Amino acid sequence: MEHVKNESKRPPYGIIVILMIGAFIAFLNNTLLNIALPSIMADLEVDASTVQWLTTGFMLVNGILIPTTAFLIQKYSVRKLFLVAMGLFTAGTILAGMAHVFPVLLIGRMTQASGSAIMMPLLMNVMLVSFPIEKRGAAMGIFGLVLMGAPAIGPTLSGWLIEHYDWRMLFHFVTPIAAIVLLIGFFLLKDKKDKVDIRLDFLSVLLTSVGFGGLLYGFSSAGKQGWDSPQVYLTIAIGAVSLLVSILRQLKQDQPMLNYRIFKYPMFALSSVISMVLTMAMFSGMLLLPIYVQTIRGISPLDAGLMMLPGAILMALMSPITGKLFDKFGGRILAITGLVITVVTSYLFSQLSLETTYTQLLLLYSVRMLGMSMVMMPVSTNGLNQLPARYYPHGTAMNNTLQQVSGAIGTALLVTVMSNRAESKAKELGEAAMANLTEQPTQEALAQMKQQIMMNATLDGINFAFFVSVFIAAVALVLAFFMKRAKQAEDNFEENSAEKKVINNKLAEN
Repeated sequence: MEHVKNESKRPPYGIIVILMIGAFIAFLNNTLLNIALPSIMADLEVDASTVQWLTTGFMLVNGILIPTTAFLIQKYSVRKLFLVAMGLFTAGTILAGMAHVFPVLLIGRMTQASGSAIMMPLLMNVMLVSFPIEKRGAAMGIFGLVLMGAPAIGPTLSGWLIEHYDWRMLFHFVTPIAAIVLLIGFFLLKDKKDKVDIRLDFLSVLLTSVGFGGLLYGFSSAGKQGWDSPQVYLTIAIGAVSLLVSILRQLKQDQPMLNYRIFKYPMFALSSVISMVLTMAMFSGMLLLPIYVQTIRGISPLDAGLMMLPGAILMALMSPITGKLFDKFGGRILAITGLVITVVTSYLFSQLSLETTYTQLLLLYSVRMLGMSMVMMPVSTNGLNQLPARYYPHGTAMNNTLQQVSGAIGTALLVTVMSNRAESKAKELGEAAMANLTEQPTQEALAQMKQQIMMNATLDGINFAFFVSVFIAAVALVLAFFMKRAKQAEDNFEENSAEKKVINNKLAEN
């Protein structure tokens, strides 16, 4: 991507705008689907553990493909990568819109994921090489404003579409927009890439895919199969071993597919850990709140979307402000402030009841989004700022991969916590109810009692899962105190032992 930077001092705004529109559509599709999960569960007759695969399956494909984007960005032009990514995303959207059984819908989602996996690292890399460090916070803030517009309109739009149409309309709505963006990219993107002598190591691809794929699949299966299932612990073990072998292989190569040496830069390593932990906590709100609002409280999809709208708008508006504050004060104070807000609001969400008002939910969610907006982009940008420029493709690929893995782990963990707690609570409430019966209840009364027990048990499970997320967010808060303003490290070629070894071998031969 250096050619973009070298040819002109002015950032390639045309390329950035087209990439942002593509990323916006991909991100919008995800926010549309969150509100629709209860409707999909009812229509396709699947449970919560199965429907979560629309999210975790998406992340699974991302986790497998994103590690290869460091290679792809170095090898191919922005134009080629964008057209392939947007083409796959459009094809997946069409397939998902035609789905009448869950497997077809899942395949469509995973095809979408194969496109969006390329889109975000590509955009992030263009942003990094186009703006100097002192202006990068403001640039990332505008980037955040555009992308946070998707969560701002997504839930409300989704709620309105579901209330008036079938959930498949969510995909039918996105399809023509995605097709238009694809055509715009085809005619307007004209960048060229000099031929690069770099080859993809297929054994590394296989090991990395099995590694991240095994971890994602294992953790994603835990919610339904249970942690004692061989399907869970064996796939996690296979994934962990494959990932370890992959890391050792990458460290020995002079041109690794995904360069793990970037973790020797302390601020990048710290930002990666904070982002992973926070992503796990963040999924509590994305996953649990729609279930509580629609399944337990019976709030309509449109009203559920409207409830999330102010928080999403606040998050979008805060993004450029946060970017300018980052350039001026650094990421530490922003991360600490945002994480304190996240911890407190997560605890308040763990106290939900059947009487919690709509206004309380709206305000609480909005404040939580405010906290999140002060953490994610500053932490990530601070870590990337320390990397030498040639490591940017690897840094963006690694960040996106780890977010997918931590998202899957967080989802699996919180679904498992919720399900297990709800199951044990239902058994406890059922035994107590039967013990208090003085006479044989009618069939109708028994059904009502069972429904009430399940509702209270599910609520207890959701509250407990939110309570667990408090401690997860608290870990990120503690780590944030160790952040320092990052300065770009010198690109010391001699530090790379594998590359140095290759040079020395060639000198010895001569």
